[in-house]
Amino acid sequence: MNALFSGKRVLVTAGSDGIGRVTAESFLKAGARVHVCSRNGEKLKRCASELPGLTFTAADVSKYEDVERVFADIEKKLGGLDILVNNAGISGPTGRVDEIEPEAWEQTMRTNIDSQFFCARLAVPMMIKAGGGVIINMGSTASLFAYPLRSPYAASKWAVIGFTKTLAQELGRFKIRANAICPGCVNGPRIDGVIKREASALGVAEDVIRQGYLDQTAMNTFIDAGDIADMCLYLCSPAGAKISGQVLVVDGFTENCHS
Repeated sequence: MNALFSGKRVLVTAGSDGIGRVTAESFLKAGARVHVCSRNGEKLKRCASELPGLTFTAADVSKYEDVERVFADIEKKLGGLDILVNNAGISGPTGRVDEIEPEAWEQTMRTNIDSQFFCARLAVPMMIKAGGGVIINMGSTASLFAYPLRSPYAASKWAVIGFTKTLAQELGRFKIRANAICPGCVNGPRIDGVIKREASALGVAEDVIRQGYLDQTAMNTFIDAGDIADMCLYLCSPAGAKISGQVLVVDGFTENCHS
C-alpha cells in the first residue's frame, strides 16, 4: 500500500462503479479512508465486500435530504472530511431542444450540478474544521464545447466550470482548493448508451457515431476510468498543492465536442 493519503478522509459520489469506483479504490490503495455513495444499494454492498475498509451510504445525491444522510454517516464513520470528489452525473436525454421534456432537463440539472452544490455546502464546514481540503468536480469535454442534441448535459457541465472557479476564489483563504476534471469519452456502458441513442436520433449506424468521436481526438482514443482516478490523486497530492480553480481535460486532446 502507498501511504501517500494516510489519514485523509475522502468522499466519492456515485462510487459504486465506473470512474467513481476506480477512484475510490485508488484512494484506498494510497492509504485514505474512503466513503462512497450511490443509488444502488446492492452495488454498494458488493463494492464494500471487494474493497476492505470502504464505507458507504445508499443515497441519491440529486436530493438534498439524501446528501444530509451521507454527511451524517461521514461524521459518524470518518469524523470529518478532507477530500470531496463530486463524481455523480447522468447523460441526460438526447434530442433537439424542442424535443426535450422539462422533467428530463430538471433531472439532468439536479444530478449533474445541484448535487455538487449540495455536497460542497456540507463538505466545506468539515474542511474548514480540518484546516483545509480539496474539492474535485467532474465536468466533461461537453463543459467546453457546443454539444448538439445534448443541451441539458452541455448546460449542466458548463455550469460545473463556473461553480468550480467560484469555489476556488471563495475558499482559498481556508486552504481549500477546487478544480474540475473534464473527461473525454470513457470506455464503458455509459458512452455505449450515448452512442446508441445518438445513432438512433440521427438515423445512422452506431459504428459511424463511435468513429466520429474517435476521429475528434488527436490520439484517436477513448480513455479509461483509471486515467481520471490518476488525475484525482494528483490534484489531491502534495504535487498538486498549488493548483486551484483549474479545468484539467483528460481526453486525448479533443478539438470538437464529445461527452
